[in-house]
Amino acid sequence: MFNLKKYRKKSPWILHYNAGSCNGCDIEILASLAPKYDLERFGVVNTGNPKQSDIFLVTGPVTLRSRERLVELYMQMPEPKVVVAVGSCSCTGGVFRDMYNVEDGVDRYIPVDVYIPGCAVSPELIIDGLVQGLEILEQKTKEMEKPLKLFKESTCEEGIVNRRDTALKVGKIDEKN
Repeated sequence: MFNLKKYRKKSPWILHYNAGSCNGCDIEILASLAPKYDLERFGVVNTGNPKQSDIFLVTGPVTLRSRERLVELYMQMPEPKVVVAVGSCSCTGGVFRDMYNVEDGVDRYIPVDVYIPGCAVSPELIIDGLVQGLEILEQKTKEMEKPLKLFKESTCEEGIVNRRDTALKVGKIDEKN
C-alpha cells in the first residue's frame, strides 16, 4: 500500500481565521507570506476554503460572535489537521480576557496543537510555529478529533437551516441532554 504521510507536509494549505483580534497578528501573518520571509518556500498556500486546508491558523480571542464559526470551520476541515494559535489573545485571551464579550483562548473550544505567544507575534515565530505544525501534521492520522465545547444540533425551520447557538458557552450544559 502506498503511504502518503511523508508527503503531507510538502505542500500544506492554511486557513487563517480572525476570531476577534486587533489585527496586529494578522498583519504579521501577511508579512510572513510576503517575499521578505516567504512562507511559500515551505510549500504553504493561504486558502479561504476549509475543505482544502491542512493547518488552521487562528488569531484573536474567541468572542461570543465568533465561537460558533470557529467550531464550524474546524469541523469542515478534513483530517488530519493542525490548529495553530497565533498571539497571546488566541492562546489565553490576552488583553481582552475577562471582557463581557470574550470567552478566553481558542483551546476552550477546539484542540490546539501549536501555541505561538506574543503581542504581536513576529513573522519569525510564525514561521517556526508553522514548521512545528508541519511536523505534527506528518505524524497525525486520519482519526477524528472532536471539538471540546460542542454542540447542539442545528435546527431546520421551514426549509431554512438555523445554526445559531450550536456552540455551547463555556461551562454551559445542553438542557436537552
